[in-house]
Amino acid sequence: MNNELFVTALLYLGAAIIMVPLVRKIGFSSVIGYILGGIIIGPFVLHLTGNADDVMHATEFGVVVLLFIVGLDLDPKKFWAMRKIIVGLGVSQVALTTIILYYLLHWFGWESKIAITAALCFSMSSTAIVLQTLKEKNLFNTSSGEASFSILLLQDIAVIPILAFLPWLANSEVEQVNENAILIHLLPNWLQPFSIILGVGVLILLGRYVFVPFLRYVSTSGMNELLTASSIFLVLGVSELMILVGLSPALGAFLAGVMLANSEFRHELESDIDPFRGLLLAVFFVSVGSSINFDVIRQSPIFILSTVLLVLVVKFSVLFLIGKISKMSIEQNFILSFSLSQVGEFAFVLITFAGGLSLIDPTLSSQLMAVVAITMCITPILLIFNEQVIDKYFNLRVSDNQNLSNEASLQADSKIIIAGFGYFGSTVGRLLRANGFHATVLDHNADRVKILRENGMKVFYGDATRREILVAAGIEHARILVLCLDRPEDNYHIIQIARKHYPHLEIFVRARDRIDTYDFLNKGIKNIYSQTLGTAVEMGIDILQSVGIEKQKAEQKGNAFEKIDKQMTRMMASKSQDGSSTFTIREALEYEAKLLQEDAHIFKEKIGD
Repeated sequence: MNNELFVTALLYLGAAIIMVPLVRKIGFSSVIGYILGGIIIGPFVLHLTGNADDVMHATEFGVVVLLFIVGLDLDPKKFWAMRKIIVGLGVSQVALTTIILYYLLHWFGWESKIAITAALCFSMSSTAIVLQTLKEKNLFNTSSGEASFSILLLQDIAVIPILAFLPWLANSEVEQVNENAILIHLLPNWLQPFSIILGVGVLILLGRYVFVPFLRYVSTSGMNELLTASSIFLVLGVSELMILVGLSPALGAFLAGVMLANSEFRHELESDIDPFRGLLLAVFFVSVGSSINFDVIRQSPIFILSTVLLVLVVKFSVLFLIGKISKMSIEQNFILSFSLSQVGEFAFVLITFAGGLSLIDPTLSSQLMAVVAITMCITPILLIFNEQVIDKYFNLRVSDNQNLSNEASLQADSKIIIAGFGYFGSTVGRLLRANGFHATVLDHNADRVKILRENGMKVFYGDATRREILVAAGIEHARILVLCLDRPEDNYHIIQIARKHYPHLEIFVRARDRIDTYDFLNKGIKNIYSQTLGTAVEMGIDILQSVGIEKQKAEQKGNAFEKIDKQMTRMMASKSQDGSSTFTIREALEYEAKLLQEDAHIFKEKIGD
C-alpha cells in the first residue's frame, strides 16, 4: 500500500512537471496545468492511478500550509489600514454571491443545507489564479488589482468561519467528526460548545508566550535548517492541537500564522515554508484533477454545465455590480469581474470537508468538484476573451493608476531595505530614521532584532543572502538596497541577485577595505563606502538626496548627525560600567538600544525637519 502511494505521488509530480510548462506557454495558469495533468493520468483517462482519495488526504496538508502563510501575510496593521475596502468589497461579494446562489439553488429544488453549503463553496475565487494573473499582467497597482486583492483577502479569511460553521450546520454529524477530539471530551458538558473560543484562546497564549521565544531559542543555533524544521513542527503541532479540541487543522494553521505575522521571524518562516507549500499544493491540484469523476459528468452533463453557467453568471454579475457601485471604470470592472468569476481552490477543501460531515453525498461531491474544476479551466479563456474583445473595444489602458492600491501605498515605508544592522548599518539606519525615512531592516542576529523591534524599528530576522527573504521583505517594490553585511562575499552574492532580478534598484554597499572597493567598482557599483563613521554618514546623506532631500539640506542633517553621534558615543563610553575599553556582545547591544532611545528625542530636537 505504501509503495502504491509513493508510485501515485511520483506520477502526480511527473504530470505536473510535464503539463505546467505546456499550459504556461499558451498563457494559462499553472493551476490549470496541475488539474489537466491529474485528469490525464487519472482513473478516467489513462488509468495510471487508482483511487486518489489517499493522496488527496495526504496532500490536504498543502492547504493547511497555505493557510498558515495566508495568516503570516495578514499583518494586523496592514489589515486595519485596508479595513474599509476589504470589508466593503469582500463582505459584499461573499454575502451577495452566497445569498443569490442559495436562493437560486433552493428554487431549483436543492435541499436547504445542501444549497447553503454549495453557495458558500462557490462564493470563493481562486487566489492562485487571480494573483498570478495580476502579477503577470502588472495589474496590482490598478483599481481592479486593488479590488481583487481586497476581495481575495476577505475570502481567505472567510474560509475560517465557514470551516467552523459547516459542522454546526451538519448538526447530528458533529459527533462523528469529533471522534478524534480527545481534549474536548475532557471538558464539562456545559463548556464543550465553547471549544472554538477555548482553542483560539490557547493559540493566542501560545503565540505570545511560546512560539516567538521558541523560535528565538532555535535561531541562536545559527542553523537555517533548524528554523525550517521548527516551522514545519509548529504547523504540524498546531494542526494536531486543533484536531484534539475538535476544530479544523486549517483554522489552527491560519491563527498560528496570524499570531506570528508581527514577529521578527515572519519573513524567515514564510521563505522556509513556501517551497513545501508549492510542492504540496502542486500534488493537491493534480490529485483534484485525477479525482474528477467523468462517469458522473457523462451521466449528468446538463446538470453540471448548467451549474457552471449559473455560477459564472451570478459571480460575474455580483462583481460587476460591486465595481459599478465603487465607481470603477468599465474596463477595470471587466477585468475584476472576469478574473474572480471562477470558483477557487479553497472550494475543493470545503467540499471535501462537507462530504466528511455528510452534508453532501459522494455523487454530488464529485459533481461539485467537477463544477469547480471546469470554472477554473474556463477562467483563462474568459481572460483571453476580455483581452482580445472587451479590451480592444474599450481601449483598455493597463497602466491605469487612477486609484493606486493600498497595498502599494503600504509598501511606501519599504522603499529602502538595509541588509545588516551592525555598527555601519545602524548608523545609516538611524540617520534615515532621524529624518523620517523608515527602512526595512534584515539582520541575522536574533538579539539585535529583538532590541530593534522593541525600539519601534521595522526589522525582521532573516538571511539577506537568500532571494526569498529579500522578496518577502519587499525588494520588488523597493527603490534602494543598502548592503552593510560583515562578509564581503555576502554583499557580492546579494549584488548578483539584485543585478539579475531587480535591475531597477539603486545599490549602496559598505566596503571593508580598499580591496573590497576595487572589487565593487569592477562590478559596476558606484555607491561604495568604507566602514567608518564618516563614510556611513556620507552614505546616509546620499540616500537622503536619492529620496528627494535637497543636497545642501541633506549635508546639513548629516553633519549635525555625525557631530551629535560623536558626542553621544563619548557620553556612552563615559557611562561604561567598569571603565574598560572593550564590550561584550550583550553590552554592545544594550548600548545600541540606548542610542536608539536617545535618537527618538535628541535628533528630533536638534536636527528637526
